[in-house]
Amino acid sequence: MDLEVFVTEHGADWARLDALTKRRRHLTGAEIDELIRLYQRTATELSVLQAAGLDPVLTGKLSSLLARSRAAVSGAPASGWGAVGRFAAVSFPAAAYRARWWWLGCAAGSALVAVLIGWRVAGSRALQASLLPRSAAARLVHHQFRHYYSAHDAQSFAAQVWTNNAVVAAETITFGILLGIPVLLVLFENALNVGVVGGLMAAYHRSGEFWSLILPHGILELSAVFLAAAAGLRLGWTIIDPGHRPRVRALAEEGRALITVAVGLVAVLLVSGGIEAFVTPSPLSAWARIGIGVIAEIAFLSYVIVLGRRAVASGEAGDVAQADRQLQEAYRRVPQDPALVKAARRLAARTVPEW
Repeated sequence: MDLEVFVTEHGADWARLDALTKRRRHLTGAEIDELIRLYQRTATELSVLQAAGLDPVLTGKLSSLLARSRAAVSGAPASGWGAVGRFAAVSFPAAAYRARWWWLGCAAGSALVAVLIGWRVAGSRALQASLLPRSAAARLVHHQFRHYYSAHDAQSFAAQVWTNNAVVAAETITFGILLGIPVLLVLFENALNVGVVGGLMAAYHRSGEFWSLILPHGILELSAVFLAAAAGLRLGWTIIDPGHRPRVRALAEEGRALITVAVGLVAVLLVSGGIEAFVTPSPLSAWARIGIGVIAEIAFLSYVIVLGRRAVASGEAGDVAQADRQLQEAYRRVPQDPALVKAARRLAARTVPEW
């Protein structure tokens, strides 16, 4: 065999395979198929070189290239920081964006229920008396509500709030497997609590204090709770209507996306817990504290909308390890050339990387 002719004939394919391998996370469907074909072809060409005992340096380079390409083809896990970066920039915002209409529905429905309950409580002395004795209501309005945010050390309080909210969000998400019915109960209970307290504060003419203490952290915190509820309800609806997918596959995909939301909300609730512990009880003016909460909420929504819309448009669903599974499915999809496989196995059965 003329080695120079061999290299000239196949060198462009090797360079293309190397370029596609380096871009494994950003390939189109056609490029994934091309990667698989070039991987198979290069493996055969390496077999020929090894069987002929030609140029160990070139053989080593091709072996290294095939090892890296094989990692792309077989879906080898990304590095730790790479996986974290992909989760933050792609998986979580994609999962949240896909649940946006459920998310908006949970937020709007909860807000409506809370406002109606608060309006009813504020306007009915009899209802107020049935909820709390007048002395207890006065203590809640004049002392306990404000004191709650400053009764403990800020760091301990932040950890407590974060843990509590994370547990509530996790429970809300998990309830989705029960057709989402318990999720609606959680949302109603949350709206009931906010409405009752807000109604009592309004009845004692302390609405300003109520909003100044609730809004700084509550905007982001409630957004996280509503997103958790949306993910749970979406999973519950998938059980009822899996769409064009087989029910088992649909549940598996939505379940993995639901885990993505649960993990992502841990960070969101950490931020809201920090605001509740350090900003809400701070001596800053009410508008400054509320402004911090609004900025945090705008940042979160912008993050989800911008990155999430982009990720969903590229085919992401928030399903964990989606990119690796796409490569594996593409590998199975590309037809194997029987002659190619037979020649490779005959020439170098022990040295060709497994396919």
